[in-house]
Amino acid sequence: MGNEASYPTEMCSHFNHDEIKRLSKRFKKLDLDCSGSLSVDEFLSLPELRQNPLVQRVIDVFDTDGNGEVDFEEFVVGTSQFSVRGDEEQKLRFAFSIYDMDKDGYISNGELFQVLKMMVRNNLQDWQLQQIVDKTIIILDRDGDGRISFEEFSAVVGNLEVHKKLVVTV
Repeated sequence: MGNEASYPTEMCSHFNHDEIKRLSKRFKKLDLDCSGSLSVDEFLSLPELRQNPLVQRVIDVFDTDGNGEVDFEEFVVGTSQFSVRGDEEQKLRFAFSIYDMDKDGYISNGELFQVLKMMVRNNLQDWQLQQIVDKTIIILDRDGDGRISFEEFSAVVGNLEVHKKLVVTV
């Protein structure tokens, strides 16, 4: 796994040395099998994440190498997006990436449906959810290409000040 001192400082730009040490301790506590990376089950050992329907998407976004687990570097980089010193655009890009499942820079109708389905589970019938998705795409899609770009997403979500809610204290 390496330790917090072995990572380049640019990786940890939003955290100071003491915060990196605290993150390292937290990571080691979560790494129940001492494998040097966190699995979905290890993330789910956190009570605050256990009930979060988007935990798998958060892990997918943190997991930049796509191996299905989050190593310490990915953990620090992912968590740094929530730093109080993180900027608004970085937080909005994180929120956008939750919906951009195929990482092509756009939120498609299908991706929006899948993520919203994770959130509402079976509280809406699929046809009701699809109506919401279609209407959302129509409203947000300013260039008429049938999908939502980061700029289109930011124009609406940025006004909701979501970035102020995406903050963690380390």
